[in-house]
Amino acid sequence: MNHVHQACIHPECGATYDVGQILTACPSCNSLLDIQYDWDKVAVPRSLSEFESRWGSRREPLDFSGVWRFRELLPFAPDHQIVTIGEGQTILQKNDRLAAQLGMNSGRLFLQYEGLNPSGSFKDNGMTAASTHAHMVGARITACASTGNTSASLAIYAGVSGLFQCVVFVGSGRIAYGKLSQALDYGARTLQIRGDFDDALARVREICEQHPIYLCNSVNPFRLEGQKTIMLRVLEGLGWDVPEWIVVPGGNLGNCSAFGKAFMELKQLGLIDRVPRLAIINSSGAHTLEQLVNAHELTWNSGQVDAPKIGDYYESMDERNERARTLASAIEINRPVNLEKALRAIDVCDGVVQSVTDQEIVDARAMIAAAGFGCEPASGATLAGLHHLREQNLIGTDDRVVCVLTGHQLKDPDLTVAYHSADENLRAKKLVPSGVTKAPYANAPVVVDNDVAAILEALELSEESAAFN
Repeated sequence: MNHVHQACIHPECGATYDVGQILTACPSCNSLLDIQYDWDKVAVPRSLSEFESRWGSRREPLDFSGVWRFRELLPFAPDHQIVTIGEGQTILQKNDRLAAQLGMNSGRLFLQYEGLNPSGSFKDNGMTAASTHAHMVGARITACASTGNTSASLAIYAGVSGLFQCVVFVGSGRIAYGKLSQALDYGARTLQIRGDFDDALARVREICEQHPIYLCNSVNPFRLEGQKTIMLRVLEGLGWDVPEWIVVPGGNLGNCSAFGKAFMELKQLGLIDRVPRLAIINSSGAHTLEQLVNAHELTWNSGQVDAPKIGDYYESMDERNERARTLASAIEINRPVNLEKALRAIDVCDGVVQSVTDQEIVDARAMIAAAGFGCEPASGATLAGLHHLREQNLIGTDDRVVCVLTGHQLKDPDLTVAYHSADENLRAKKLVPSGVTKAPYANAPVVVDNDVAAILEALELSEESAAFN
């Protein structure tokens, strides 16, 4: 395939590698890799609206997929080697109720709900691409480190396809049971490392470098190719019109990196005439990107990223024994592997970075759920961050904004139940250690006697008013 290659993102290196090689970093300088295309050799559509023709051929698995129906924009794999399980059947929902709560005009706030993917999170967009490349190169074992969603996604692709054995590394006690249960159910060999996510990722990278095991974390450049399509579906849902803002949780920074690459390529190809602004929202308990960008003024700098500044920051974290700590386990990451690509996305999309507290995250998650979409805690960071940006007047009342909801609410049901519970002990055990001391949007169950009159009293109804007229 002479139209695609892997390329080092560092401008002073710029080394390129064949698409058939299994790489997660540049062998020459250890920088991150991109998948790059010679677009002159690819049959790119003249307009994004041309993809609509595939809506009528949904019995074809590749056209049904919300990733591979855009395959001309990630053309690294022959059709017959693509691994798909029907990912990407997601919803872009206009939500005027939340817009009103944030002082925005009607029709301006949209939720991109990725919880409808087969494993319940956005990870399937990337995992179908990583699994496809694993299939292309003949891999037999796939592996990842995970705070939960990645392991669930990797395991379901291995299980459904039957092509791979699957191994997942998780940190001790730092994974939501809703996510861990998926990896176990789907047959993954699960190793619980005595450490956090950063430790688990370091170990799985060592193992994969030394043994024939295919690494599927977002340091894998093919993962991010699949995640680009989240933005293609957003544009599709908006009639191919570009919004003013995209708001996304931080974490390992794979999504924001993929979004930046998507818009960079679409603009280069003339398929969009402008690029939206990007807001990346960290938890204040895992705020590496926010600190480096806002406090230490780290920038992409045309690819000349100040690596010593990053190294000094990480060293200071180690000296303080600072570990990521947040209820939003999906973004509980101190050393995001896609940091430099995220800086590029900020540059491409004139982006901003914010941090929000766990209290703000769980309250926003409850607001989103009450307005129609239950989501995992990390997704609540988007609405909490949007609230900050509205207060700062960075986002206007008439700006069209898309908040990316990364996962389903059943990813972490324990937190949801604790938030809504009337049991103060349960709520304190789960929430208070992370600084959440109140639940203003709680919807606690009401305990009543097994008696019609008591039930009607609890419902504030009389027997007469309860009757249908």
